[in-house]
Amino acid sequence: MSSNKSFSAETSDRYARAIFELAVENNDLDSIEKNVRDLLKIYSSNMELEKFIKNPTQSFSNQLIVINQISQLMKFSKIFTNFLSLLVIKRRIFFLKKIALSFIKITEIKKGKISAKLTSSKTLSEQELKNVSTELSKVIGSEINFDYKVDQSLIGGFKMQVGSLMVDTTIKNKLKKYEQIMLEN
Repeated sequence: MSSNKSFSAETSDRYARAIFELAVENNDLDSIEKNVRDLLKIYSSNMELEKFIKNPTQSFSNQLIVINQISQLMKFSKIFTNFLSLLVIKRRIFFLKKIALSFIKITEIKKGKISAKLTSSKTLSEQELKNVSTELSKVIGSEINFDYKVDQSLIGGFKMQVGSLMVDTTIKNKLKKYEQIMLEN
């Protein structure tokens, strides 16, 4: 286990890789990805479900009943339903959100999609975001999906992070650099 990854992150990644490999092996990746996204949407929007799943005093049987009911209502694949049941039995259901997010990240990477963070000092139009995404996708050679935010404290410019590459053209960052130079002299 890597020293800078927490147990929950390591465990979540391991389970996400397992369901990914199972989905690929059974030629069911698209269906399971849809199941994961649907479950994540419900989980994120329903605080009671989140509390129920994270409650360590809930019995296996109660959690299995709820997971099976959700699976039936949402028409989850048998593979995904069995995977969720395994998480309950192994007491890893607490990591559901982390596992789901890790799984989505793995599928996007395998499909050639890259997630990036873009923060600008002013609101960009849909067309401007599309242009940035298109140009960057050409350079990198993969489709880029932006997690976009506006941060007016940046004064001007933008920050973009793609993987470990960080581009920071903000005025705030330039002022910090000048401040450091002045302090050093």
